[in-house]
Amino acid sequence: MWDMAFAQTAQAPSGPSTLVSFIPLILVFVIFYLLLIRPQQKKAKEHREMLDKLKKNDEVMTAGGIYGKVVGLTDTVVTLEVAPNVRIRVHRPQVSTLIKGEKVLAKEAKEQ
Repeated sequence: MWDMAFAQTAQAPSGPSTLVSFIPLILVFVIFYLLLIRPQQKKAKEHREMLDKLKKNDEVMTAGGIYGKVVGLTDTVVTLEVAPNVRIRVHRPQVSTLIKGEKVLAKEAKEQ
């Protein structure tokens, strides 16, 4: 009888510790950060820098695919000339790509 009492008090082996169970979750977060979050932050930083460096006579493309030449700048609005005497105003963050900067245009003029 005493043998059965001692056998019942023995503890079953416990599972892995809580730290070990969080390691896969931490690993997934690190992979997401390296593959998704970090490159997106880098791209956003480059876009902000490009918008800060915009000048008159730069050729740009908007997010909607409209090509134009910058003729006016404010803090929030860029005025583009898309054809002779045809100007449109777009929200500054909608300028997606700098096609030709002022320095590139000056070099092309010297070559011709």
